[in-house]
Amino acid sequence: MDLDENFRKYQLKDAALHQDDSDLEKKRREAEALLQSMRLYIVKDDYCPCYSVAPPPMSPTAKSTGTPSEAGSQDSDGAVGPRGPVSTTLHWDSDPSTLQLHSDSELGRGAPKLGMAKITHVDFPPRETVSYTKETQTPVMTQPKEEEEEEEEIVPPEPVVETQTEKPDQKEEEEAPPHELTEEEKLQILHSDEFVNFFDHSTRIIERALSEHVDIFFDYSGRDLEEKEGEIQAGAKLFLNRQFMDERWSKHRVVTCLDWSPQYPELLVASYNNNEDAPHEPDGVALVWNMKYKKATPEYVFHCQSAVMSAAFAKFHPNVVVGGTYSGQIVLWDNRSNKRTPVQRTPLSAAAHTHPVYCVNVVGTQNAHNLISISTDGKMCSWSLDMLSQPQDSMELVFKQSKAVAVTSMSFPLGDVNNFVVGSEDGSVYMSCRHGSKAGISEMFEGHHGPITGIHCHTAAGPLDFSHLFVTSSFDWTVKLWSTKNNKPLYSFEDNSDYVYDVMWSPIHPALFACVDGVGHLDLWNLNNDTEVPTASITVDGNPALNRVRWAPSGREIAVGDSDGRVRVYDVGEQIAVPKNDEWTRFVRTLAEINENRDDAEELAAQRLAA
Repeated sequence: MDLDENFRKYQLKDAALHQDDSDLEKKRREAEALLQSMRLYIVKDDYCPCYSVAPPPMSPTAKSTGTPSEAGSQDSDGAVGPRGPVSTTLHWDSDPSTLQLHSDSELGRGAPKLGMAKITHVDFPPRETVSYTKETQTPVMTQPKEEEEEEEEIVPPEPVVETQTEKPDQKEEEEAPPHELTEEEKLQILHSDEFVNFFDHSTRIIERALSEHVDIFFDYSGRDLEEKEGEIQAGAKLFLNRQFMDERWSKHRVVTCLDWSPQYPELLVASYNNNEDAPHEPDGVALVWNMKYKKATPEYVFHCQSAVMSAAFAKFHPNVVVGGTYSGQIVLWDNRSNKRTPVQRTPLSAAAHTHPVYCVNVVGTQNAHNLISISTDGKMCSWSLDMLSQPQDSMELVFKQSKAVAVTSMSFPLGDVNNFVVGSEDGSVYMSCRHGSKAGISEMFEGHHGPITGIHCHTAAGPLDFSHLFVTSSFDWTVKLWSTKNNKPLYSFEDNSDYVYDVMWSPIHPALFACVDGVGHLDLWNLNNDTEVPTASITVDGNPALNRVRWAPSGREIAVGDSDGRVRVYDVGEQIAVPKNDEWTRFVRTLAEINENRDDAEELAAQRLAA
């Protein structure tokens, strides 16, 4: 009975094991693959209920004779006790339904057995790649059928595995955030020379591009000429082209001097005195304006600690701007330097100027030239632009052993670097010489009844020489025409009703000059047309005092500076600006008439005086 009962129990147990055969089979394969790859065995400290210990395989007779007690004794064979540590190694039996544990001593005798595993095929479709090709569209004479056949023959290239594996890395690199700069690194970059040069150069280009204005409605067929008929007929008039003013650097300052660049005809430098409303700003400012581009900001900004009374582009040095200051110093600015302050300056000493410098000019040739400066203390200095520590030559302008002449203006005749004329505060004009036995003041011209504000020698080159002529302006409301051959004025132009602050001959027309006064009048005088009234005149809006006038080297534009810090550039009509072929001979006749009238006036005055 006991044997039959045990046999039935064994059958029931075997049926239960077969019922879970599918789960055990799956787990067995997974554990077998894992253990075989790692060559590991399981060590347990105590009995684990997760594993069922099966007796070793035996014959059917042994199964029939065994008892449960004997089976239980076999489970604990080789163990120290029921609770003692047991170290066993997991091996799989040939029977997949049973799990047998063997001791470490049996590990060396039993070789690992391999099992069968099912292979599952999984197909992943390849990633579709889209490629684009750039071709030049050219007409090809082919039949449509052939094109269709060629398109059918084109097979998209198979995707490359290497590129697919590299793409995630590339995306990670592209999506990686940029390095965040610290405040110290940002300041270091902002103050570096490379960044400053790049930013300075780029801002000028961007400003030029943004300020350009082009008339897109211009009609080349000439249909709009009827509307412009008035302008064409008024070729002798003035038209405002540009107006320059900077809110910070030129507002509330007075324009003290103007000069056009001899190397770059579109550049114009203007000097300014101090701004009383801004005591913390530099007293002296020189701004370089650009006529070529329509931007409203200056091309360069230069400043110094003293008001700039005169400024000029250095001939033969296109990057250098020279300035004469109220303190008596001569300063040099260089647009190649990143500094707005002077790169060179003269010392404040008795060997140089100690009074305001109202006149600076570079004279000479490419290989032999000097900077000439004259101040109101009567001293003329000659400098080398390479060294301003001390003047190469200096001279006191004294007439007949009297006190020094307080010079307010200076001009050199065309092609002459030795002789020059100066205007003074006492209203007299002096002829001076730099070198030779008669160095100094040689002759005096009297005629004005107030300080002379401007003087300019005839500069228009032509078939006849008029370099002996010069014009002057004065506080006595007049402009006078002079000749170095006569110490009395040839003619006096008395059309103005206020101080006349500046005067200048046209660089291309022999009989044309311009002058400005204190009520905003700009007058152009063509002596071949009329000597009583100006040929063309314009009044600036607001009637500010016009302090300086300067013709462009082309003779087609004229710049004026006022007391509000504005610089205006006017286009001069072709009919008045461009001389005709007979202008020189006509001017000779005009001068002859002026001399005759002057002689008659002198005789009449002498007769009245005698009477």
